[in-house]
Amino acid sequence: MKVLVTIKRVIDYSVKVRVKRDGSGIDFSGVKMSLNPFDEIAVEEAIRQKEKGKASEIVVVSIGEKDCQETLRAALALGADRAIHVKTSLETQPLGVAKVLKVLVEREKPELVILGKQAIDDDCNQTGQMLSALLNWPQGTFVSKLEVMKDKIRVVREVDGGLETLDMPLPAIVTTDLRLNEPRYATLPNIMKAKQKPLEEISAISLNVDLTPHLKTLHVKEPPKRKAGVKVKTVDELLDKLQKEAKVF
Repeated sequence: MKVLVTIKRVIDYSVKVRVKRDGSGIDFSGVKMSLNPFDEIAVEEAIRQKEKGKASEIVVVSIGEKDCQETLRAALALGADRAIHVKTSLETQPLGVAKVLKVLVEREKPELVILGKQAIDDDCNQTGQMLSALLNWPQGTFVSKLEVMKDKIRVVREVDGGLETLDMPLPAIVTTDLRLNEPRYATLPNIMKAKQKPLEEISAISLNVDLTPHLKTLHVKEPPKRKAGVKVKTVDELLDKLQKEAKVF
């Protein structure tokens, strides 16, 4: 079974995001970038399925500028077999990404596509669902457990009411939740081996997919700083402040 995993290069989760002075967007200068945490879980799950003998090949895909290759090499160091870099200088948004992935899925013909449920930069949580609709494939979102069987998969989803178990035929699409697994660290030998693994470059234009953004960012600003708390002497005073100042009821 071939598994295709999508990954995105984002600002590292431990870094405090800075807004540009003119409010036009996020300041990326000198900022540490890394593999999106949910995508890292997706890569780890594909590797575990290969270790179980369920997967035969793991292909990782990223869309963006040349710096994405660094993130793809990181995924190769974790255990992926080969990588595909779709080059574009345009801002990538969920629908455009889903259309690119549809073309690649039709070319690569994987039995399973694994995506992180969302990227921590835009938190859209849309690409997996859109790809499922474009391909007309079954999907399991927010997956916290994945079991691959002969011609189907069984997933446990985290939903508002608890856990939901679904069986679905292959090929299928899965988006990963935090509790699916704990990603491993890349070892030095694997980091060196990753430099020799195949990384294919494709121009987004050659795929005949329009990646022109449909959404425009008008202004970005940091959230207002929280005011210092105050001590109250009585419950009545607390209720009065909650009602008149905090407007909670």
